[in-house]
Amino acid sequence: MVQRSFSTAAFSSGASSSAIHVDGLSRSFDTGPRRRRTTIDAVRSISFDVAPGERLAFIGPNGAGKSTSIKMLTGILIPTGGTASVLGLEPWTERRALTRRIGTLFGQRSQLWAELAPRASLRMLGAIHGMSDDLIDRRVGELAELLGADELLDQPVRSQSLGQRMRCELAAAMLHEPELVFLDEPTIGLDLLAKQRFRDLLVRLNTELGTTVFLTSHDVADIEHVADRAIVVNHGEIIHDSSVAAMRTAFLTTKRVDIGLENRDDHDRLVALVAPLGAVTTMSAATVRVDVDTTATPIARLVDTVMSNVRIADLSVIDPPLEQIIGEIYEHPA
Repeated sequence: MVQRSFSTAAFSSGASSSAIHVDGLSRSFDTGPRRRRTTIDAVRSISFDVAPGERLAFIGPNGAGKSTSIKMLTGILIPTGGTASVLGLEPWTERRALTRRIGTLFGQRSQLWAELAPRASLRMLGAIHGMSDDLIDRRVGELAELLGADELLDQPVRSQSLGQRMRCELAAAMLHEPELVFLDEPTIGLDLLAKQRFRDLLVRLNTELGTTVFLTSHDVADIEHVADRAIVVNHGEIIHDSSVAAMRTAFLTTKRVDIGLENRDDHDRLVALVAPLGAVTTMSAATVRVDVDTTATPIARLVDTVMSNVRIADLSVIDPPLEQIIGEIYEHPA
């Protein structure tokens, strides 16, 4: 069962007009003791295209096949079936040529040396890519300005916050001017402000440099703020493929708003105010939760109502978990 509301024009035109062209790609692994060895199908005959300059979110729960797919598309793993081309190259047979044209950023792995300042690491990475000293200096200057990271480049990586380090990691991934960047859980562990800044940087890289973005994430907000299109995978298969706008309309219509009161005496008044706007749950004497159907009540209306009538200590808007969205996709097949 695959839902597709996204245009298939790119797929029909084949690899020549696609940044990524995947046709029946599969990967299985043998596991277990020799006498009881079993085969696990991590990726099962997936097919899709990514257009140049597109921002794609490739999402799913743990074990869905996301990382295995990325490893095949970057040439780390050889598939057991199907074909793929990335920027016109077969990743697993032309990996060296491909690495010169793509960037990679994995949220739990670093390209930088912890004891060195990022500027020194970038010089070494540039040399590995065969870049001249003048070109390295020019690119580092451009990226420092674009990413707001100039002062960070001379601070040892070990002394930086995770958000600061991830900006430098993004500079490393973009140093050699890749046409396509793969990002696997790049915002994991970041605080809310760092996540938002990182998302904004990805969009800027795409819009200003034309870089194609292939993103995996468990954070629904990453998908909404970065991607134009989302492919959902589960158990190694594609179960949904649509624009993020279509997904937002179909599956991202519920938001959870937690409101912390400055004065507990305002509790009953707050409940009366928000009850017509959503499903209300009292979490404590000072905290009220409202589940809002955004197709009926814009979040801005709820926030304005609350802010205009009671004094609050805290307010947070929470997206539904990715697992809930995937469950809804299963329940509402095309």
